[in-house]
Amino acid sequence: MTGGVGSVGREVVRQLLRLDVALVRVVDNNESGLFDMEGLYDGEPRVEFFHCDICDEREMQRTFSNMDLCFHAAALKHVPSCERSPFSAINVNILGCEIVGRVALANGLEKVIFTSSDKAVNPTNVMGTSKLMGERLFTAMNFLRNSESRTSFACTRFGNVLGSRGSVVPLFSHQIEAGGPVTVTDERMTRFVMTMEQSADLVIESMALAKGGEVFITKMPVLKITDLAQSMIDLLAPITDQNPSDIKIKFTQPRPGEKLWEELSTDEESGRLLEGEKFLIVLPAGHTQEQRKQYVYEDMQLEASDKVYHSDREAPMGRDEIRDLLGEPDVLPSHLRASLT
Repeated sequence: MTGGVGSVGREVVRQLLRLDVALVRVVDNNESGLFDMEGLYDGEPRVEFFHCDICDEREMQRTFSNMDLCFHAAALKHVPSCERSPFSAINVNILGCEIVGRVALANGLEKVIFTSSDKAVNPTNVMGTSKLMGERLFTAMNFLRNSESRTSFACTRFGNVLGSRGSVVPLFSHQIEAGGPVTVTDERMTRFVMTMEQSADLVIESMALAKGGEVFITKMPVLKITDLAQSMIDLLAPITDQNPSDIKIKFTQPRPGEKLWEELSTDEESGRLLEGEKFLIVLPAGHTQEQRKQYVYEDMQLEASDKVYHSDREAPMGRDEIRDLLGEPDVLPSHLRASLT
């Protein structure tokens, strides 16, 4: 698990250790995060921790030895920081994907799953563009397979993971505790959202289903960021000894590279899209119709679809639905969540 001490990585590791797995290796370049996480799993013999930068191919060879599967979640994920440090974004999000692929092929891993983002769809920023290139690399690397290298590569595409360090929930929570204002960049902004548990479910289920080259997307609800902000004010202000009506929403300008809406898939992908109750699956480009017929997923009841999911065109969640979502595990900061129970 690369990026294993990140918000999603930690949840994936937690869920994997519930399963019948022999060993989980957590790979990250965050030494403090590794130290803290290792303390949580003290006495658990099925998990190992490695300090390693994914761009260090020699060290990656060591961490991938004798492994079967890889969840690749290490990345630079924040839009503004990638705009300010674009070379770092390219190094980690693109070169890092290449090195993960090379090392996986060299060690004969069975499957590698790359965690991408809805920001990779029609990207307007460096972060989204680098994630799109990561997706393209993971699709193309399937053509490198031969009789000596069995590795399959596939992707998952996330919406905004509420409660993760990259989401607005921790920011809004801090602003509400401070008495406001709660800052929203634009009142028109909409986002696809999911919980950390749902994101980990997507990654693990995608690993089980992947045949090579697909992009797995969970169908997610949409919310307006202003509705999220107001719902959090209504919910959290009373438990922080404040009057909700005293906390205002302040509109600022969109940050560099920030979109007003997000998309889960593109018009081009609609020609090779399968849809079920829970998943969208984008079949790999460059394959013939005959080759795509080999992508059969038992018991999933998938059908061809040409729908393009766009957060500005879907009915947004109501305030009651948002409140229920905020009550899900690991969405709100732990001290605030405890005050609500």
